[in-house]
Amino acid sequence: MIDERWVILGALINFAGGLSYVIATVRGEAKPNRVTWFIWALAPLIAFAAQVKQGVGIQSLLTFMVGFGPLMVFLASFVNKKAEWKLGHLDYICGGLSIIGLVLWQLTGVGNLAISFSILSDGLAGVPTIVKSYRFPETENHWAYTAAWISAFITLLTIEKWNFEHYGFPLYILAITSVFVLLIKFRLGKRLLQEDPKAK
Repeated sequence: MIDERWVILGALINFAGGLSYVIATVRGEAKPNRVTWFIWALAPLIAFAAQVKQGVGIQSLLTFMVGFGPLMVFLASFVNKKAEWKLGHLDYICGGLSIIGLVLWQLTGVGNLAISFSILSDGLAGVPTIVKSYRFPETENHWAYTAAWISAFITLLTIEKWNFEHYGFPLYILAITSVFVLLIKFRLGKRLLQEDPKAK
C-alpha cells in the first residue's frame, strides 16, 4: 500500500487526460457519443455521493474525477458540430438501461447497491462507445482512458481497507479503461476486422 495522498496525483492525471479529450472534441478530432458521456458523468457522480455517505475517504476523489471529466467532454461536444456522433438504437437502449440502473439506486438508497448500480449503469452506457472504438478507433482519443487507468491503478494501491465501497468503482474503472486503451491506442478492433472480412 502507498500513501493515500497519491490519489491526488492520480486525480490530476485523470483531469489532464479528460482535458486532452475536451480539446480533441472542440477541434473535431474526437467524436464522443453524447449518450455515453452524459451517463459517464452522471453515474460516477452518484457513486461519489454514495461513497461519501459510506465513509470512503480520499479514494472517492477518483470517482468524482471519473464523473467530472466526462461532464466536460459532454459539454464540449456541443461546441463543434464536427464533433457530433450520430446516435443509433443501441445508444438509446443502453442509455435507457443506464437510467433504469440509476433509478433502482434511488429506490434502494443503500450505499453499496448505489455503487453497484452506478457501475452497471456506467458499463451499459459505455457499450455504444466500446462498439464505436472497436470499429472506428480514429473517432476517439486514448489519452483520457489512459489517464483514468493510471488514476484507478494509483487509487487501488492506496486502499488499506479492502471492502466493496473502497475498491468497487476503482477496479471497474481499471477494467473498462483497459478495454478502451486496447481498442483505441492499439487498434485491436481494426486488426480483428482486417483478419475477418465477414465482420466488416
